[in-house]
Amino acid sequence: MSDPATNSSPGHRPLRIGSRGSKLALWQANHIADCLRAARHEVTIEIIRTLGDAMQHVPFAQVGDAGRDGKGMFTKEIEEALLTGRIDLAVHSLKDLPTELAAPFVIAAIPERVDPRDAFVSVNYQNFAALPQGARIGTSSLRRQAQLRAERPDVQCLEFRGNVDTRLRKLVEGQVDAIILASAGLERLGLTQYRRECFSPLVLCPAAGQGALAIEARANDERTLAALEFLNHEPTRYAVTAERAALAALGGGCQVPIGIHCLPADEGYSVAAAVAAPDGSEVLRVAMNRQSGDPLALGHRIAGHLLEQGAQRLLEMVALSPGAAGSAAAP
Repeated sequence: MSDPATNSSPGHRPLRIGSRGSKLALWQANHIADCLRAARHEVTIEIIRTLGDAMQHVPFAQVGDAGRDGKGMFTKEIEEALLTGRIDLAVHSLKDLPTELAAPFVIAAIPERVDPRDAFVSVNYQNFAALPQGARIGTSSLRRQAQLRAERPDVQCLEFRGNVDTRLRKLVEGQVDAIILASAGLERLGLTQYRRECFSPLVLCPAAGQGALAIEARANDERTLAALEFLNHEPTRYAVTAERAALAALGGGCQVPIGIHCLPADEGYSVAAAVAAPDGSEVLRVAMNRQSGDPLALGHRIAGHLLEQGAQRLLEMVALSPGAAGSAAAP
């Protein structure tokens, strides 16, 4: 990790950050901007509208009609601005970033991750177990839906998109009994009022990279890469590299029922992973401890254990279940 004092670059133009325009995305971009300014860099932020932003009211399962299959729906337009030199770096929620980057780009830095767990958010109910029979849960994530249905087959999972503020407003209005959101986003925005509990990864396994930020840059932009080096947190980078390697080995994208969670333990790393049938009728799980080693090898080992249990069969069900991403449309 470099000394931030060596990263100043007087006489150069400001570092230009590309970001989505949501409150959470801008919080993340401003957080990285503040870190860079503390290291004596000049920084500007440019807001870029992505396909995912433009299609907020379209179910994730239908985004493939736009030719993306859900891949890069929150990143492609930002990468185009990065490629043309309009911006120098992009700040992403790592879970939104495809597991394979195009050749011109690299993940220049991954700062220390915050809480990666999924949060149960409700006005009237203190935890998931307290929900009444047939309760309505708002979430657009097939990963979350499948694992929740495995625990409670009676719950109704409703398609629920929009930014965090929009989802919380719908919750308060009573459109659903609960929503599931990333705990990290709630903490970053200071919106934890209705967060009642965080799920154990052994019950609701988070998405690969959840809670972590990824700073993307051009692979040949030495000035920007040098400026970002001090932001990298090696234990986080190890963990999310293993998670993303497992996701890639399973052929997963952002809309598959796969959860992978790796975190530093007393010795090495602790891993939990899950692959679920879209309707929650079956969930395959792996839990293991691993000494430090090659994170890519760890990711492939995780995927191998799941495939040995029959994960491919469950993942093939997703293609056969076009309506699996939501049992009903949100009001």
